[in-house]
Amino acid sequence: MSLFQKATNTQAKLKAGLMGFAGDGKTFTASLLAIGLVQLMRDRGIPDGDKPVMFIDTETGSDWVKSQFDAAGVSLLTAKTRAFVDLLSALREAETDASVLIIDSITHFWRELTETYAEKRGRKRGLEFQDWAYLKAEWGKFTDLYVNSNCHAILCGRAGYEYDFFENASGKKELQKTGVKMKAETETGYEPSILILMEKHRDLQTGEVWREAHIIKDRSTRLDGKSIKNPCFDDFRPHVDFLNLGGTQLGLDTSRDSSELVGSDHGKRDWKWRQEQREIALDEIVEVLGKHHGGQSADAKKTRADIMEKAAGTRSWERVKTFELEALSDLRNRLWLELEGVPY
Repeated sequence: MSLFQKATNTQAKLKAGLMGFAGDGKTFTASLLAIGLVQLMRDRGIPDGDKPVMFIDTETGSDWVKSQFDAAGVSLLTAKTRAFVDLLSALREAETDASVLIIDSITHFWRELTETYAEKRGRKRGLEFQDWAYLKAEWGKFTDLYVNSNCHAILCGRAGYEYDFFENASGKKELQKTGVKMKAETETGYEPSILILMEKHRDLQTGEVWREAHIIKDRSTRLDGKSIKNPCFDDFRPHVDFLNLGGTQLGLDTSRDSSELVGSDHGKRDWKWRQEQREIALDEIVEVLGKHHGGQSADAKKTRADIMEKAAGTRSWERVKTFELEALSDLRNRLWLELEGVPY
């Protein structure tokens, strides 16, 4: 059977993302978008239009927009929680029981996941390099579900600045803002099909206040790059009209993997190789520290411990010996850069 099939539009559900700073209109605009989408589905006789909107709420925003839903005759159900596990449950429930799911704010769910993990693992000094593989894999359960779930989903997230170092006229490095991103796991902003940056504006002379929606990304290309003053649902219709509204969402086939390439024998060989590489990395870490700060004096031991703490986040060699291969390789490279002046 061929891997390829005739292309059809399988994007049936709205996957929208709104980001902004405090007061920029994320929740208000997300509500307008959800209400307008429900009314459109009702006009077209799509059964999902008769279901309630579900709002998983981390900052009581649903209380302030309830009147909008009441005025439009749209039922609103809320769940007030910041637990990441509830976010996964909400997406699954919304697939069968909701017309639209609003997630506000995705930032709190990411923060709760990382903080709960840090507390359970006793990371009093902050997360360590090897922790991020687990956290990103757990967060991937949400992003896969968000993209593939058969429900309209609008996620709101707080905005944060991106920074990078640049060399000024005197040759010194300066940290400068380079853009705005959604404050969540690094790649979350890539998941929505339409990504909107909300901004609040005020004319100091007239006192007029308004919000603008800047379309950062629109996969339909119909709104890409546009800025919309005080947006309403009709302003986003070009993107919505691109969808196969009323159809079944098919994002990606996440049921397939490459396990057939990784048989049991290969797994055993791989395990043995990883163990050997871990031992090599540990030995080379010891050697490079000894090369530059050898000896058994109190000063030498303290210097080695200080360097290790800076590079690995711990002074404990026993803790370092528990690191996975990837973390040890990264640590070894950082020590080479610090002590040898070149990458490993």
